[in-house]
Amino acid sequence: MRSLATLVLGVLLVVAALGAGGALAEDDNAEDGGEAIRGTLTAEGEPVPGVTIVAFDADGNEVGAGQSDDQGEWRIPMPGPGEYSATLDEATLPDDVELRDPERGTLEFSLRTGQERTLLFPLGEDERVLARFLPRASQALLNGIIFGLIIAMAAIGLSLVFGTTGLVNFAHGELVTFGAVMAFFINVAAGPGSLLWAAPVAVIGGAALGAGLERGLWRPLRDRKTGLIQLLVISIGLSLLLRNLIQLFYGGRSRPYLDYAVQQALQFGWVRITPRDLIVVVASLIVLSSVGVLLLKTRLGKAMRAVSDNRDLAESSGIDVKQVILIIWLMGGGLAALGGVFLGVVENVSYLMGFRLLLLMFAGVILGGLGTAFGAMVGSMVVGIVTEMSTLWFSTELKFVWALAIMALVLLLRPQGILGVKERIG
Repeated sequence: MRSLATLVLGVLLVVAALGAGGALAEDDNAEDGGEAIRGTLTAEGEPVPGVTIVAFDADGNEVGAGQSDDQGEWRIPMPGPGEYSATLDEATLPDDVELRDPERGTLEFSLRTGQERTLLFPLGEDERVLARFLPRASQALLNGIIFGLIIAMAAIGLSLVFGTTGLVNFAHGELVTFGAVMAFFINVAAGPGSLLWAAPVAVIGGAALGAGLERGLWRPLRDRKTGLIQLLVISIGLSLLLRNLIQLFYGGRSRPYLDYAVQQALQFGWVRITPRDLIVVVASLIVLSSVGVLLLKTRLGKAMRAVSDNRDLAESSGIDVKQVILIIWLMGGGLAALGGVFLGVVENVSYLMGFRLLLLMFAGVILGGLGTAFGAMVGSMVVGIVTEMSTLWFSTELKFVWALAIMALVLLLRPQGILGVKERIG
């Protein structure tokens, strides 16, 4: 008997549960005992009153309408079960409120006998989407700043060389690769922990290579009155030569430095940054600030800017133009090598890394204003940020395309570049 009572009690509980579930599944019946639709309109947690919703049958005939009250609630009695649609009248929305998804302005639905159905019309910004987007955007912005600083460091020499000699040096990317590869060989030979002193040695090597190219190749060619077009073609050939020599000694594989290969990222609000990237940012800012002080506050810097602005006038003023150009090659080669080391730390070392960076360096130099070091810095930062931010909406394979697109757009509006000066032609 006790078992039978237990069984009966269990059956009654199951029936009661099914009844409650059925009631929940069917929603509350309409107040008038028939079918109806209802909902609540809110934007950023606040009710939106006075908005009109119109219901239509399957043939497109209007079968009812309702308006949201002070609590944002609305309800429309329906003529019976069937297939319907409901449209929110966007003209009745307040000026500062809009549909989150314009395609959800009309909702199609079906009604069963006695069913009262709730419809949702999302209004305002999707806070969940915004909450996911802001951290991604912040991280992309930080990555763009890091990339822009590296491009700027490598592009300063390219800009100054063009400003003082008119040479468009396609071999400048190989100076970047040279610095990274030289530091890599020292790092591998000396072991972990050696990158801190391998980087300065690579900078000295890059500066020596830049000065050697100036004294052994470019100055003799200029003394022979070689044209700029011929110099450009020679720089392309030199780029191919240096690139293949680096590949011969280094190989075709992409490899990381022994130091800082794996690190725990630091969290600062929405962004994460590894200690090595943080060091790259701080060191880049120090180096670029030092270059700015050199150009603005020292006699050498003023001489560099004078030669870049007007070489003939600078020479007639007593400035040793050849010596200034040699120093620019020294500084440009060293900065390019340091940029290569930093790029190798952030990514990996490859014999093609400078060649891949060359197009972005040219974009930064042209965008900022040809021949100006500060223009190269600003333009490179814009290129780096646009490159990384574009990955929020487009494929990473297209990120360099958008950097060039923003360059073309800016030049359409300001042909001389961001910090360039208009020149009279003719």
